Amino acid sequence: MERFGLFPAQDFRISTGGAAEGTAAAQALWYFRDEIVAIPGPGVPVAGYAPELPVVEDVTAWAACMPFAGAPDYPPLVWLGAPAVLRDAALADDASTVTVAGHVLPLRLVPRLPLNKSWFDASSAAFFCGRPAKLRGFHEQGAFVARTLWPQDFRIPEAPGPLSLAAEPAAVRAWVRALPRGGADAPFSVASAWRRPGAAQPLAGRPVLAAILNGAQGDDDESHGGHFALVTGRIGAQGAIDDWLVNNFYTLDAESEKGILAAPVPLDNYLGDLNAGQAWYRPSVMVVAVLREERVADRVQSALGRVYNQFYRHRFAYQHARANCAGISITTLRSLGWQVPERGPESWAKAIPALPLVTLKEGSLKRGKAVFDYLTEDRTRLYPAAAFEEVAADLLRLAAGRVGHDPSSLEQVLAGDIDEILLVRLPQFPSSRAWGDWPVDSSSEYRGRVPRDPAEHQIIPVAPRPFPPALRDPRTPREPLLRSDVAVIVWAVGLLLLLLFLLRRLWA
Repeated sequence: MERFGLFPAQDFRISTGGAAEGTAAAQALWYFRDEIVAIPGPGVPVAGYAPELPVVEDVTAWAACMPFAGAPDYPPLVWLGAPAVLRDAALADDASTVTVAGHVLPLRLVPRLPLNKSWFDASSAAFFCGRPAKLRGFHEQGAFVARTLWPQDFRIPEAPGPLSLAAEPAAVRAWVRALPRGGADAPFSVASAWRRPGAAQPLAGRPVLAAILNGAQGDDDESHGGHFALVTGRIGAQGAIDDWLVNNFYTLDAESEKGILAAPVPLDNYLGDLNAGQAWYRPSVMVVAVLREERVADRVQSALGRVYNQFYRHRFAYQHARANCAGISITTLRSLGWQVPERGPESWAKAIPALPLVTLKEGSLKRGKAVFDYLTEDRTRLYPAAAFEEVAADLLRLAAGRVGHDPSSLEQVLAGDIDEILLVRLPQFPSSRAWGDWPVDSSSEYRGRVPRDPAEHQIIPVAPRPFPPALRDPRTPREPLLRSDVAVIVWAVGLLLLLLFLLRRLWA
C-alpha cells in the first residue's frame, strides 16, 4: 500500500494547492497554488491550529506541546510535486526513454529553473542506467516528463552489517566526516550501530523515527552549514525508504533558486527532485531508529504538523539563528520531552565586540546583528551538524539505558521501543554540479571553507516572497526581540552614557 510516511495515501486527495478544497488552511495552499499536493480527506484528523498561542521565542514549543489525543494528527498537506509515479523503471543509457513493465516511453525532464546552476547530464544518466528507478512526473503527448528520479536500490537490507560507534557526539561527527567529500561519491550504505538482543525480524513494515543531515554544497558559500530534518515512516517492501516523510523547514519569505518549499515531503522528492532535491547538491546521512510501535513517531509527526500550521500562517518566521531547520526541529523534540542535550553558544565573549566591529567593517547593522545572534545561539539549534550529532548520540544512549538524567515519559517509551539504530549514507547524485562535502559546525570551520575575499564568495541572490496581507492572521502579535536587538539597545545606551560622561568631564 502506498503511504506518505506513517499515513495511508488513500486518506489524502491529490490536487494543486490552488484547486484544493477541504482541511488545509488558505495560507498553506497559497504557497502551493501551482504545485501538486496531497490534502487530508474528509474525516481525517488534521494537526490543529491554536490562534491563542502567543508568539514567543520558542513558539514551536507552544505549538508542539498542544494536547495529543493518542491517534496521529495528519499534516496540513504533503508536497508531492507531480501527480504520476512510475516504479521499477529502467532508463536508457542516454536517458531518452524509460521502460516500465515492457512499455517504452519517451522520457523528458522538467525545465531547469533559471537560477539552478547545474543540471542532469551524461554522468547522471550513467548513474541511473542499469538500476531500477522510481520516477515522479506527468504524462504528456505520449511521453513521461520526470520531475523526480529515485534509485530504488537505496534500501534497508534485512541484516545490515554492524558498526561499532560510541554514544558520543564526537564519535558521530567522526563517522559523518570519515569519507572523502563527506561520502559525496561513495556508495549508498547502511550499518547497524545498535540492535536489541532478540529483536524481531523482518524489518519491512516497522515504523521509524529518523533524522537526516544534508552536507555542504560544493559551489554555494551560503550552504556550508548543511540542512537538518526529522523523518517518520515505515520501512517498505524489500526495505524501501522512498515514501518516508521528511519534515523540511525552509524560509517562506524568499523564492528559492531551487524551488524548495517548506513542507512535509516524501524522501524521494526531498532528495531526488531535479531542481529541489538535496541529493543533486550534496551528500546526506541519516540516523534511523527502528521501532516496535509507532507511538513516538506519531507524537513527533503530529507535533510537527501543528508547527507547520503556525508556520504557514506566519505566526513565527524562519530566522537563520533563532528558528532555522535545526532550531525548529530540536525545539519541537524538546517540547515533547526528548531532552536533546544543549551544546550551548559558541562565544558570548566574541559576540559582544563582534556586533559593533562587524557593523563598522561591513557597513551593515543587519550583518553585525546576524553575527551576534549566530555566536550566542545554542549550537544544537543553530548548526544542522550539531543537531544531528546530539540526536544520534542521544538515541544510542537511550537505547542502551545510559542517558545520564531522569528520562521523561516520552524518552522512556522511546527507549523501550527502539529495536535497532541504523546509520545510512546517501551519496550525491552525479550531475554538472560540483561535489559537496560534510557540513561545518562552528564559525571557525565556516571561515576555513569560504574565500577570504567576500567578492569571491559564491552566493545566489534570490527574490523575496511577500506574504499577502489579506492572509495574515490579525491576532498574530509581533515577533519577539532578537538577542541582537537587545544588544544594540545596550550598546547604544552604553555609548550614550559614555558620551555624556565625557562631555561632563570636558565641561567640568
